[in-house]
Amino acid sequence: MSSFKSNRNPTFRSKFSEDIFNLKYSHQGCDTWSQLASTLVKDVCGNLRSGEEDLLSKDEQRQLREYITDLKFVPGGRYLYYAGRSNRYYNNCFLLKAEEDTREDWANLSWKSESCLMTGGGIGVDYSVYRESGRTLSGTGGVASGPIPKMEMINSIGAKVMQGGSRRSAIYASLNWKHNDVPSFLTAKDWDKMPVGNTGLTLKQIKEQDFNFPAPLDMTNISVNYDTEWLLNYWNTGDVGEIFLENVKQALHSAEPGFSFNFMENENDTLRNACTEVCSSDDSDVCNLGSINLGRIESVTELANVVELATKFLICGTLRAQLPYQKVYDVRAKNRRLGLGLMGMHEWLVKRGHKYEVTNELHRWLAIYKGVSDDTSRKFSNKLSISTPVANRAIAPTGSIGILAGTTTGIEPIFAVAYKRRYLTNGTRWKYQYVVDSAAQELIDIYGVNPDKIESALDLAPDYERRIKFQADVQDYVDMSISSTINLPSWGSKFNNPDLVKPFAQTLAKYAHRLRGFTCYPDGSRGGQPLTSVPYKEAVERLGEEFDEHVETHDICEISNTGGVCGV
Repeated sequence: MSSFKSNRNPTFRSKFSEDIFNLKYSHQGCDTWSQLASTLVKDVCGNLRSGEEDLLSKDEQRQLREYITDLKFVPGGRYLYYAGRSNRYYNNCFLLKAEEDTREDWANLSWKSESCLMTGGGIGVDYSVYRESGRTLSGTGGVASGPIPKMEMINSIGAKVMQGGSRRSAIYASLNWKHNDVPSFLTAKDWDKMPVGNTGLTLKQIKEQDFNFPAPLDMTNISVNYDTEWLLNYWNTGDVGEIFLENVKQALHSAEPGFSFNFMENENDTLRNACTEVCSSDDSDVCNLGSINLGRIESVTELANVVELATKFLICGTLRAQLPYQKVYDVRAKNRRLGLGLMGMHEWLVKRGHKYEVTNELHRWLAIYKGVSDDTSRKFSNKLSISTPVANRAIAPTGSIGILAGTTTGIEPIFAVAYKRRYLTNGTRWKYQYVVDSAAQELIDIYGVNPDKIESALDLAPDYERRIKFQADVQDYVDMSISSTINLPSWGSKFNNPDLVKPFAQTLAKYAHRLRGFTCYPDGSRGGQPLTSVPYKEAVERLGEEFDEHVETHDICEISNTGGVCGV
């Protein structure tokens, strides 16, 4: 049984949750979770500052405070961080585009990137417009360097700029599958094949010893964009193509590049935020995130009420959030994108005794999520006489806020019922702690679920089609994208090896038209991982124990507040 009880934050399920709150979001005036909820609602929806009018009624604000306090709706991390602060940089990420293949655009992209990162938001950039490396430059007689060196320049900016002075940068980069530099892009992060000087070690081995050792694109998640031409070719021939096949091989081996699917009416939506759930075709667009916690919603009636107020909250955020430069304000006023997402989905399924699949009941709940958010978005924006949001739903990874809420993150299955967590202290020293997943513990304590019967990401790894189909089924209700990472065994193992590449590629291609993106994480592909599965009984016996442990591989945990990009 869980022994955690907090008098300051009674809704938290674990000390881990409270630690995350204290580390990342607690500050003067927001010392407790309930104080933060009150302050945030007043900031975004009330009249905290002179000259501002209430955007929501007092009753709506009261109900919204209750939903946030009870962790039924949790705004994105930047909302939580800036609650009560003089600045209001509420947006988690910005979507940028290399617009012209010119020297001026190269310079402007660096300025835009740094401006956005300094507010605390991550960035995503599509580089497909830049000419390939080696092409002659008519004006100078030289040759083009191609988009990858520019990606590395932006990566270097991200490595030096602390977002809002509080966290490491999150960056995303993409390139169209037909670009002539894609073969080089596919191996741009294959650190396992990059020797380091005369050390006799690869870059991956060096980073296992020192995660902060610089590496190509180490702050950047990368993906290849696939468009309608690729899809039609696959449908007509059944052939996924050599680029796609090599992309799958690299993903199964080293986790990247991922896949960005932009088909038919969405073909131009190549711009993504750092975690890829928000899509756009407009340079300097912005994400605006908040997540419904299905694990704490009691009924479809309550779900509809939470979705309605959460949608209104995010629309209010489009009127109150500060932005880094004028073009972002202009694009936001035009598009007003909302990224209302979900988390706690696997907890919701386990409570009902279901496997990890979209059941008929879940389909009904998802239909309410979609219908109410669309209806509320249209009516409330009309009431405020502002532009109607062009999109309303995106499912973020919810790494930190999922742990804060003590539930399963995004659409992800429980990683493991029990595990050892690795994290940094003072940015340099690795510490270890036994943890029982708080959602799993709740299911065990209250619902009597057998810990051995809870499906985990590790259990699902061999059944990758079920995992991909789950994402596709949820995507039917999401008008942007879903950030989700499929955990796989290490490369060279029984369930992840060269023989798997072609069948995996065919399976992914079969569902591609129902997806907006795809990523996977092979165990150990980035030098190990921050969580290691352990037996439930072992974790219970040593629960909360903090200790040192010599290991040969090191990775970073995003939760540590010094982590790099999300999604790894």
